[in-house]
Amino acid sequence: MARVTINDVAQLAGVSISTVSRVLNGTAPVAVETVAQVRDAMEKLNYKPLAAARTLAGRRTNTVGLLVPEITGEFFMPLLRGIEEGVQEAGLDLLVHLASQNGDAGANPALPLDEHNTDGLLVFTGRLADGEIVRLCHTGIPIVLLFQSTPSYTQAPSVMFENTASTQEIVEHMIVVHGRRRIAFLSGPPQNEDSTLREHAYRAALAKHGIAFDPVLVGEGGYSHERAQTIISDWLLHGVEFDGLFAGDDSAAVGALLALRRAGRRVPEDVSLVGFDDLPFAALVDPPLTTVGAPVEAAGRAAAQLLIQQIQGKGMPRPIELPTHVIYRQSCGCP
Repeated sequence: MARVTINDVAQLAGVSISTVSRVLNGTAPVAVETVAQVRDAMEKLNYKPLAAARTLAGRRTNTVGLLVPEITGEFFMPLLRGIEEGVQEAGLDLLVHLASQNGDAGANPALPLDEHNTDGLLVFTGRLADGEIVRLCHTGIPIVLLFQSTPSYTQAPSVMFENTASTQEIVEHMIVVHGRRRIAFLSGPPQNEDSTLREHAYRAALAKHGIAFDPVLVGEGGYSHERAQTIISDWLLHGVEFDGLFAGDDSAAVGALLALRRAGRRVPEDVSLVGFDDLPFAALVDPPLTTVGAPVEAAGRAAAQLLIQQIQGKGMPRPIELPTHVIYRQSCGCP
């Protein structure tokens, strides 16, 4: 029988994961009615938070903090599963905090997770500035960065996907196999490192085949199907022509697919479409999405294991780059 997780409790209680986390750890005020909902869900699911066995010996909290930009979406859930599995196997609890989405991406968010209430911190947000990472490292709290390279002046390890080779392969496939020459790119959010690497690889693939880079064919999709729909619809309205599209992630690819379909453009006959991540819905859309398979759940587990290695005093682990691979389906034009 599968282990009950904090996500299961949140779904049954009808609240967010961060709310369940606050109830369990007492880190912020929560309405009495909400506390009752959460505790009722815990009882029905027989959820036993490992914090019940925690000890204050050695100033340990037996808690790992997770700083994230959002706690919804197809990408976050498998990532959280992997993190929870790694953390629970070590007998620790997970405290989730939602980073502010307001303000400059380089500004430091208010950070309630630190050496006083966690034994280590998993950071999955480009909104934590390098200076804040350095400050946390100087406190001695173990840190692991998710999808963000380690700043050169710190030792905090990171977990990344391999972005370059797989992106070049999938873009070159559209060029060589399907004869596409006007290939557009939907990037991720500003300053997102994965997106930057994918754009560099996209440009390299074009250059390799003698196709001039056209900045008109690059739009900020933001890893959002709503944003992708808006950009594609705007391009088509203003006569921007393209016969291939590399969406920075699968959510943006689905948004692009909807916009193309509304405009009477056929995928893959008129536009070859590819994505990145191979999220669960990628194989279910019509046509099934050609995409880059990225081990999202494995990334969460690996990050948790790197952090626990530091917490247990087993030395500073090296950064990890997880391999990715292209999955060919029908949206690019393959049978």
